[in-house]
Amino acid sequence: MEGISQQLASVHGEDYNESPVQTPLNTRVGSPIHGPSSTHTQVEGHDAINNICLAWKARRANQAVVSDVDGSATVPALVKLRYLAIYFAFNLGLTLYNKGVMIQFPFPYLLTALHAASSFVGTRVLLASGHFTLSHIGGSDSLNLMAFSMLYTVNIAVSNISLAAVTVPFHQVVRATTPIFTILIYRTFFSGTYTLATYVSLLPVIQGVGLATYGDYYATVPGFLATIIGAMLAAVKTVATNRLQTAGIHINAMELLYRMSAPAFVQSLIGASLTGEITAFQEYVLHSGRFGGRDIMILLFNGLIAFGLNIVSFSSNKKVGALTMTVAANVKQVVTIVLAIALWHLHVGWLNAAGIVLTILGGTCYAYVEMRSKETKDRMGRKLEEGVSEKTER
Repeated sequence: MEGISQQLASVHGEDYNESPVQTPLNTRVGSPIHGPSSTHTQVEGHDAINNICLAWKARRANQAVVSDVDGSATVPALVKLRYLAIYFAFNLGLTLYNKGVMIQFPFPYLLTALHAASSFVGTRVLLASGHFTLSHIGGSDSLNLMAFSMLYTVNIAVSNISLAAVTVPFHQVVRATTPIFTILIYRTFFSGTYTLATYVSLLPVIQGVGLATYGDYYATVPGFLATIIGAMLAAVKTVATNRLQTAGIHINAMELLYRMSAPAFVQSLIGASLTGEITAFQEYVLHSGRFGGRDIMILLFNGLIAFGLNIVSFSSNKKVGALTMTVAANVKQVVTIVLAIALWHLHVGWLNAAGIVLTILGGTCYAYVEMRSKETKDRMGRKLEEGVSEKTER
């Protein structure tokens, strides 16, 4: 695994093992060439100490947030907010749309296959129109992309299995812990570090979802294990999406979606066949007599929204980072509840309402912490550059 200094170098384009403060430390002040000077030596020593402190603070700032290892360190805050806003719009739209579609079309694997097919057709059109070009992918990278598409499909399969063995409130509470698994992945495999403020801001985001979805908690042992595995897989998928674009193959969102959507389509059809969905769909069409042109148009529009969401989701992941995406997913859960209250007159208790407020406040605090962390890092970087520049002028 790459060390934190190598990860920082790949993000910022410089070698952090070669600190700019080495020059004053290696200067032989008072050598026979320059002649002894106690005052000059003191100034040089003072400058060296200042530079060491600046370098240490800058390194601490660089290690303070996970954005240093997920490629989002240099992205301005307003750009991140814009991507998250678009992601929220597409995600909420598809979530609410799927609620209506699944009532009339209760075939999750076939719906996933439709989304994958829509993404493949959509990216194929973008490729033909010159919006992106295909990069050269080697054998090992092709295997990584195939594994990523399988992860995409397996994540859906495990989620469906767990939903069949646990109640929806329990499922949502466990899935809300995805940020924890994301942090564990970054800390374990990529030497990611976080500020205490980041940890504290995540607590209300996770706890708030638990309160907002509070209800009938029930789970079998296999269902509990499947739900935990599902949360872990969701974290792995989010981190893998980011790494493939920022530190792995380095391909853009459209190409990533293009290369993984076709295998995901085939895998979803296999899942539909193994679970009996294809047979059930055939019986549904033959016996219900309700699958006509209007239903086809509804499904095609659903696929179009899914294609847009996939593009926005992959692009946003690259810009804001994997951990922020998992936090946004938690906030989206409670925003969906708020919209359900408004659209379908859903009744919630005071505990659920408190959870909604707590999650939104937690998401706001997390955004503030991330923004301040980036400002601190930028400020320390500027101070380090100014200190080295001043020393060079002298």
